[in-house]
Amino acid sequence: MDHDLAVAWLRATAAAVEQRHQELTELDAAIGDGDHGTNLRRGFAAVTGLLDELDPAAPPGSVLTRAGTTLISKVGGASGPLYGSALRAAGTALPAPTADMMDLAQALRAGLTALQKLGGAAVGDKTMVDAFEPAVAALERAAFDGFTLREASALAAEAAEAGARATIPLEARKGRASYLGRRSIDHQDPGATSTALLFAALAEVSSPH
Repeated sequence: MDHDLAVAWLRATAAAVEQRHQELTELDAAIGDGDHGTNLRRGFAAVTGLLDELDPAAPPGSVLTRAGTTLISKVGGASGPLYGSALRAAGTALPAPTADMMDLAQALRAGLTALQKLGGAAVGDKTMVDAFEPAVAALERAAFDGFTLREASALAAEAAEAGARATIPLEARKGRASYLGRRSIDHQDPGATSTALLFAALAEVSSPH
């Protein structure tokens, strides 16, 4: 990953959030505060503004770190601190000026660790971790096996999407949805859904067009 790919990834994520923010809000209205899509839309719009002002020589880690800081400052609710902390930790872990496949996998593992430390969630708790962890695990396996970024990111996107869908039958144990107890069952978690968008965006910009 270099500067251009990091910027393209964030722009693609922002575009996906813009396109599907209403869906995210509807998912959140069922088991949360009903503001997930609105909050992420505002946050990634701010990130897009940041990207327009970045030094083109900025290393990819700096791009992700500054995007994370922007999300923390601009997004209300839990999603800003969680996504922001993940991107900041991942950015801090990326070497400069470019990162290989294993570097990226390890950086995103650091991002996952940061959001788990902040939110206290594990796989099965019906949170964004249910999509983030399998996506990172898929990247790590693919990096170890020598896959290209295009191949690895496609596997990660598939794993994140499957993880998001797997939250539907779960009873929430963390976050706002946990207050509903068994009433949270049969609803897909909005945070896991937006996490799947994040990894789908990486796969999109990593594939030749």
